[in-house]
Amino acid sequence: MKSLPNILSVGRILLTLLMFAALLAVGGGAEGAKGLRTFAFWAFVIAAVTDFFDGWLARKLDAVSLWGTILDPIGDKILVCGAVVGLLAVGAGPDLAWPAGLILFREFTVSALREVGAARGLKLPVTQLAKWKTTLQLVALGAYLLPGLPPTLHKILIWVAAAVTLITGAQYMVQTHRGLKDA
Repeated sequence: MKSLPNILSVGRILLTLLMFAALLAVGGGAEGAKGLRTFAFWAFVIAAVTDFFDGWLARKLDAVSLWGTILDPIGDKILVCGAVVGLLAVGAGPDLAWPAGLILFREFTVSALREVGAARGLKLPVTQLAKWKTTLQLVALGAYLLPGLPPTLHKILIWVAAAVTLITGAQYMVQTHRGLKDA
């Protein structure tokens, strides 16, 4: 039972791969594009839900592990990156490109900050706003995957997610700068 949180994290990564493959097939003009797009949406939703449950179960079952600490944030980033690249492959267009580019820039930058900080003994704990950031990203990307929603809603959701993403990125930069300066 204590391995369940890690199983969910691995499952999220595998579902992301399947979602991405479905979106690439849709973008390539595959037969059954509507069914593939629906599959991609549900794979994304299930993967996003596991993000909540893996951490919750790890705390509830007292099963927090080093492996889970590594898998969870990687799974989140793979899910977000896979959805962004997959949506761009199906032609989501310029309304997604700028905010998604900013989101990806922040994700890679914070990963690099964590890596540099860790090498120097600096920990960058996840903030509450960063948890909300992930939720906003997942909701916005899920909205893009769900056909039939008004494009204006897509734009609003992705730009709100991008704004919060940039704010949390700036917070981590300041935190890293202070931590490394004091070290």
